[in-house]
Amino acid sequence: MLKFILKRILVSIPTMLAIITLVFFLVHMTPGNPFDGERALSPEALAALMHQYRLDLPLWQQYLMYLDDLIHGSFGISMKYLGQPINQLLFPDNMGGFWVTLQLSVYTMMVAVPLGILVGCYAGLHKNSIFDKIVVASNIFFTAVPTMVTGPLAVLLFAVTLQIFPAGGWGDGDFMHVFMPVAILTLAYTPTIAFVTRGSIIDVLNSNYIRTARAKGLPTRKILFKHAIRPTLLPVVSVLGPMFAGILVGAVVTEQIFTLPGLGILTTNAATNRDYNMIMAITIFGSSLTIIFNIIVDICYMLLDPKIKQ
Repeated sequence: MLKFILKRILVSIPTMLAIITLVFFLVHMTPGNPFDGERALSPEALAALMHQYRLDLPLWQQYLMYLDDLIHGSFGISMKYLGQPINQLLFPDNMGGFWVTLQLSVYTMMVAVPLGILVGCYAGLHKNSIFDKIVVASNIFFTAVPTMVTGPLAVLLFAVTLQIFPAGGWGDGDFMHVFMPVAILTLAYTPTIAFVTRGSIIDVLNSNYIRTARAKGLPTRKILFKHAIRPTLLPVVSVLGPMFAGILVGAVVTEQIFTLPGLGILTTNAATNRDYNMIMAITIFGSSLTIIFNIIVDICYMLLDPKIKQ
């Protein structure tokens, strides 16, 4: 297993370097500079800002200096929040930034994954039932309808009309403030997990070794928990990596809807103000998290599948 993990880590290094290089040059090759939208600056003030952020240097030199910053654990200085290190904006001492987005994503995974597996197993065991058809229809519906639609509808219904939950804000991360954002993200991803689980358990139950177990007279419960559950989970585990990336992106959008102080507001401000360093930091950090989570998923897949382990 250690050899497998080391191999995955070694493969991820050139992948991350390619992402960093691509993001850096795409951001810096856009026309203009981050200070074009500011109120009229004197040539001296503009030159000072360009020098402060090393934008007056050749592009290759900026790239090498940025790599050096990353090696030393720094994402640089924000061009929107002048003088503030991006590390402090992304990882503030108080609750905010990445910590809000992380909590939102973790809560969603903690609810969506087990709920989706349970719903999918039940639907697969009762194929073509009304419940099964509802699961299939829900997957189609929530795949087609994004959180930017379901989020405002939830605010209108539960915050404005019924006044059960607050319309936005994070508070101190309490249940009342967290419930609606997590519920919206859970609704977006639970049907997908349920649909994958449903298809997987149907295939497993129709396999030859399950038929053999039934022919031997083994109890249904024993067949399910001893022989069927592990192969059923393999396709589910394989989709968790891409789903985690989707939840991170979905969390950023959901934060905008519910005015949460996470990466969503930082991403929007960075995009609208052309904050090069913030755009690169969020993209690179998000990519690294996705790669790490994919490695964890691969390890789980290997533990579940004896063929991969061998």
